[in-house]
Amino acid sequence: MKAMILAAGKGERLRPLTLHTPKPLVPVAGVPLIEYHLRALAAAGIREVVINHAWLGAQIEAHLGDGARFGLSIVYSPEGEPLETGGGILRALPLLGGEPFVLVNGDIFTDYPFAHLCQPLSGLAHLVLLDNPAHHPHGDFSLLADGRLVDAEEGQPSLTYSGIAVLSPQLFAGCEPGAFKLAPLLRQAMAQGLVSGECYAGRWVDVGSYERLAEAELLVASA
Repeated sequence: MKAMILAAGKGERLRPLTLHTPKPLVPVAGVPLIEYHLRALAAAGIREVVINHAWLGAQIEAHLGDGARFGLSIVYSPEGEPLETGGGILRALPLLGGEPFVLVNGDIFTDYPFAHLCQPLSGLAHLVLLDNPAHHPHGDFSLLADGRLVDAEEGQPSLTYSGIAVLSPQLFAGCEPGAFKLAPLLRQAMAQGLVSGECYAGRWVDVGSYERLAEAELLVASA
């Protein structure tokens, strides 16, 4: 199974830190954020990784190279302008091949065991969810007893998408090149009962602010 790391964002809420450093290379306890993902993916037995980039992307390529020092083969999908999540994945599909792949947001910190995702995919997507953090109290989706995901509705218990998933390339059938979000595609597939999910209770931080960057560093220290 291959993996893709989304690394094209500007990290505007981490400015001025990200004015000259791409967000995936922002250090967490002295280690660039994206390296935690690469080491975890390699530990799970994944050997081929695609990384998209836009803002200061040349720095990402220069720092990570071909991935050999992580036990990986890394290829890059550069974007002149950010294509958002859906558009970025669609552009990278020729590099990912025709089989389901692991997707990881490059701006999260987690100890999720990626080996759990290296199994056959039933449907078009499988999402890792977690209890709603303080900065996202209303959540994204609801997890049914049979493991299917549905769009969260008022009054239903909801969970937050972690930024970790397994996607089938068929999820993007009929999509046209350009900038578009992933969430509408997921919701369409959910309406057809083709998206499953799981809830993870381990360490996770969306490193989207200085406060949450500090939180991630505390998690590293405690581990």
